[in-house]
Amino acid sequence: MAGEIRRIVTGHDSEGRAVILSAGAPERVVDLTDHGPRFYEIWNTRETPVRIDRDSGEPHEDKLTLAPPRNGTRIRVLDIAPETQEIQNVDAEQARRHFEMVGAGEASTRSQGAPHPYMHRTETVDYGIILSGEIYLIVDKGEILCRPGDIVIQRGTNHAWANRSKEVCRIAFILIDGVFEESLRR
Repeated sequence: MAGEIRRIVTGHDSEGRAVILSAGAPERVVDLTDHGPRFYEIWNTRETPVRIDRDSGEPHEDKLTLAPPRNGTRIRVLDIAPETQEIQNVDAEQARRHFEMVGAGEASTRSQGAPHPYMHRTETVDYGIILSGEIYLIVDKGEILCRPGDIVIQRGTNHAWANRSKEVCRIAFILIDGVFEESLRR
């Protein structure tokens, strides 16, 4: 697995000069279950355009949430462990409960014949940057192996991730709140 995550936050001093406000491990690291994934919550914003001030911190969140705040953004790093055989036996209710753990039960699209039990869809644009390891991006009609250096632009599509290797895959995600055009609403 890749090394530890370090979050470096900048700001401004009282004279408007750029300064380093903090450097260290993210304040929120959450293991979803015993076998992952591990969420490193790096930062979120609550508006667009984002208000830039001198030294405020990250907006507070009470719990882990999959999507970014309405009109906001989120950056997180995920460590996704190799998939176990038991994942293939997950039914629709179990998949929904999995996504409820991150406040997004409605994102689960698990159905009979779906290409993966953890298929899901969010009203966001997500930039996924593969940092280490490898993982398959699965969509309704196809899949592709993603390796370090690959960048996925995930545009509100139904998808799942499957780590079929023997090592952890680390991905950085930048999530941006979005709005489906009418023809894409379910």
